[in-house]
Amino acid sequence: MNTQSKVLKDKAVPRGKFPHVKRAGDFIYISGTSSRLPDNSFAGVEVDEFGATTLDIGVQTRAVIENIRDILHSVDADLCDLVEISTFLVNMNDFKGYNQVYSEFFDFDGPTRTTVAVHQLPHPHLLIECKAVAYKPLAQSR
Repeated sequence: MNTQSKVLKDKAVPRGKFPHVKRAGDFIYISGTSSRLPDNSFAGVEVDEFGATTLDIGVQTRAVIENIRDILHSVDADLCDLVEISTFLVNMNDFKGYNQVYSEFFDFDGPTRTTVAVHQLPHPHLLIECKAVAYKPLAQSR
C-alpha cells in the first residue's frame, strides 16, 4: 500500500512526533486538530489585562474545521471528501455552539460524526479537538 505522511510548515507544529495528515491508499487520516495557530496562540481565546480568560467555542470550532480543510488541501482533498469526524469537547455545554458552527460546513450528506466529552485537552485554553478520515481515490487527486 502506498502511504504518505506530512507535517505542514504553515500549521502549528504537532506537540509530539506525529504527522498532521497520513494518506494510506485512498484514505486520508487527519490527526487530532485544535484551534492552535502557527505562533502557538489559539483562535477563540481572549485574555484581558487582569488575566481573565474568555474562551469561544464557535470561534474555536470554525478554526478547527478550517485547519482540517487546509490540511486536506495539502493532499489535494477537501471537506467534501470527509467520511468521518470525531470531536472531543471538554464541556458538553458547548455542544450547541459547536453544532451551530459545524452546520455551516456540513449537512446530512457530510461525514459521519461522533462527539464525546473528555476530561481535558493538551492545553487549558482548548475547548475542542477533532480528528477526521477522508476518502479520495489517488487517481482523482492528481
